[in-house]
Amino acid sequence: MSEWNTERVIDGSSHFDRCTDRFQIPNKRIKSQVPKWRTALNHAIWRTEPSSLRNQCGRFVKQLPRTVSNTEDVRQLVRASGSVAANWIEADEALSKKDFLMRAKICRKESKESRLFLRLIDAGLSKDSVAARETLAAEARELTQIFSSIISKSG
Repeated sequence: MSEWNTERVIDGSSHFDRCTDRFQIPNKRIKSQVPKWRTALNHAIWRTEPSSLRNQCGRFVKQLPRTVSNTEDVRQLVRASGSVAANWIEADEALSKKDFLMRAKICRKESKESRLFLRLIDAGLSKDSVAARETLAAEARELTQIFSSIISKSG
């Protein structure tokens, strides 16, 4: 009989059963070791939220006028909005509570920076651009408030 064959043998046990008996793997149910600071809010909702800010900022930036003052502000906005999502991924994979809080604080800081650069950007004369900028600034503010809430409840 080959090593990978899982068919029942004459005595009623499979090859896998015999191998696990040899190593004496307990059949008890192992409890999940999920830390308290990893809540359902942190784990489920935040898989998409910060990255959506980056995607929306990318679309917004494409419709802006190309001026000297906008060039640097646009670069900083794209970096800060992308950094929110990147640091949240790192916070979600944190090794300790202290590491999680540090990454969450960096996320909050980056969302504040995103708001700042959204205010500095010249949206031009188009009402659509101004409305889109205000919408993104409101979303960045909401992210800041959510990160602040997570930090205060986890700390």
